[in-house]
Amino acid sequence: MVESVDFRNAMALLTSAVNVVTTAGVSGRHGFTASAVCSVTDNPPTLLVCMNTASRSYTYFEENKTLAVNVLNAHHQDISKVFSSKMSSEERFEHGEWTMLKTGSPVLNDAVVSFDCEIEQIQEVGTHAVFICRILAIQQGQNHHGLVYFNRDYHHVGLPKLL
Repeated sequence: MVESVDFRNAMALLTSAVNVVTTAGVSGRHGFTASAVCSVTDNPPTLLVCMNTASRSYTYFEENKTLAVNVLNAHHQDISKVFSSKMSSEERFEHGEWTMLKTGSPVLNDAVVSFDCEIEQIQEVGTHAVFICRILAIQQGQNHHGLVYFNRDYHHVGLPKLL
């Protein structure tokens, strides 16, 4: 059997895009930093987001049934840290410039790309929930220099190569 600590150490070596996942609705506005996001299918356009069910964020998303995945730019490391901090929900949204698309979930104006979604299914697996999300709208940014997380640190991708 694989021990939890061995699994976490191995997963730290899996490079992941850094995202801020947001929601707004009957439970209020909230967001958190996530790396467990991936596409499911393009027909219909669907992605998944994983979240710990013990997190203070979980109820917001479960009740609102909407979310936006904001893929962070290389210069958004501070926003990633804010949305993984103990700050209140409203304090978090004081960082960055936010708008909304179809669902009303906050969309970061200068994200690499934002996916505005309805949560269609929630599947609990161990300590986490997997949100299956139908994409209703997409907003692409102008800057395609992304922020990734690898080996427990931030790195930039998509930057021009030095000759």
